[in-house]
Amino acid sequence: MTRRRGLSEAGGLFDPAVVAASGAPPGSAGHRERMRKKLLEGGAEGILDHELIEMVLFLALPRRDTKAIAKAMLARFGSFADALSAPTQELRQVDGLGDAGIAALRTVQVAALRMVRAPLIRQDMVNNWDRLMDYLTAAMARERVEQFRILFLDAKNRLIADEAQARGTVNHTPVYPREVVKRALELHATALILVHNHPSGDPTPSRADIEMTAEVKQAAAALGITLHDHVIIGRERQLSFRREGLL
Repeated sequence: MTRRRGLSEAGGLFDPAVVAASGAPPGSAGHRERMRKKLLEGGAEGILDHELIEMVLFLALPRRDTKAIAKAMLARFGSFADALSAPTQELRQVDGLGDAGIAALRTVQVAALRMVRAPLIRQDMVNNWDRLMDYLTAAMARERVEQFRILFLDAKNRLIADEAQARGTVNHTPVYPREVVKRALELHATALILVHNHPSGDPTPSRADIEMTAEVKQAAAALGITLHDHVIIGRERQLSFRREGLL
């Protein structure tokens, strides 16, 4: 069996000869090798935001100056997290990024969300509340429009499905209680957690949020389905209807 070359070995993706032959910008081979060593030897804490973006883009954009692209992204979006979660249409406006670069960023974003979600698999959601909030914050806090999601749970409060039911405008998402309950029945769910984000960053519920929650609770209860909570995700904090006495 032929052994696959390491990234920095002769013939590997970080080998200076390979990088140079690929048409990459002059001097990029040595720079990329130094970046690789910095990550492997110094650890993640030694990597700056623009360097992390740059490294994500290395393999997707071998002929581009990824340092310049990374700095342009930070100047536009403000942070690694905001760049990673930026809408595709806005990422396409970054010169030189292209669909290959966007796909690389989306791959990292999806991987990060799956890592945050992994400890929740087959676990009681209600008794792992802090981990659940970490996951929902990572998934929704930087959304530019309102998104309404439902966590469908079984009798042991384990996750059956995590589904985005609707996307709205910057301050409104239409939610239909009958559709929520219908989907719960289809999945044989016995409990629900409602979740939506406020793009403004302030998770304070509106009157419409409170009224809709009461309607879903009533419709679900009529069919023996428990509404555990409705969580609003803000930019820096979350609000639980149950903990605030609103449910």
